[in-house]
Amino acid sequence: MDYDLTDIPVGYDRGRDHGPELLQLWMNFIASIVGNQRLNTILDLGCGTGRFSEALAAHFDSEVIGVDPSQKMLEQAQRKLRDSRVRYERGCGEAIPLANDSVDLVFMSMSFHHFTDHKLAARECRRVIRDDAPVIVRTGLRERIRSYPYVEFFPETVPIMENIIPTATFLRDVFESAGFRTVSSDLVVQEIAADYATYVDKISAGADSVLARLSPIEFQTGIEAMRAHAARVADKPVTEAIDVFVFR
Repeated sequence: MDYDLTDIPVGYDRGRDHGPELLQLWMNFIASIVGNQRLNTILDLGCGTGRFSEALAAHFDSEVIGVDPSQKMLEQAQRKLRDSRVRYERGCGEAIPLANDSVDLVFMSMSFHHFTDHKLAARECRRVIRDDAPVIVRTGLRERIRSYPYVEFFPETVPIMENIIPTATFLRDVFESAGFRTVSSDLVVQEIAADYATYVDKISAGADSVLARLSPIEFQTGIEAMRAHAARVADKPVTEAIDVFVFR
């Protein structure tokens, strides 16, 4: 999906910013992977509005280059940029605008499925990353589609995700064919809203590229179903399980 042809960038932070606790959860996870390795330069590939970029820079005291193909998303990122260690560049996974052997970590958050040529993107990661440095891929998986919290309210999203979301086997094969080895795969549970009423508000922001493919009637029907559910479950928090793979 070309985000520059949509209104997704405008509501992206409202729909996807889940607070400092979630950022800290992921920074701690990344720290557990890199250990004592010094991260001078981090590539945030598919950075979107930069919701992880400044956290990466602050947590690891690193230069962070956020790369994304969407000019609208980068404009949102640049507008809120406060950390001089972070810079944003327009580019894509298949043609990363960085030199060979120039980064100590590649981090991808929910961007892998947007690549048009997955194998080329993996080879580009291999080109820009230094030897034995990690690539961390935070992603949805086709095997887990029906467990995602909004799917029961938007059943039309199932065939869409089956078409665009990778399987675990495909993801591993893509990176291993580019010269990486699979180090680990984990499931990280994150809280994305304190309750379903808050979750409905986030979904209503229109920040999800899968939901953006629905018709207005399908989207509105799902929102109404979510609101009815929110009234029944009251203050129950909403959690989401995210798969994360590490390659070296």
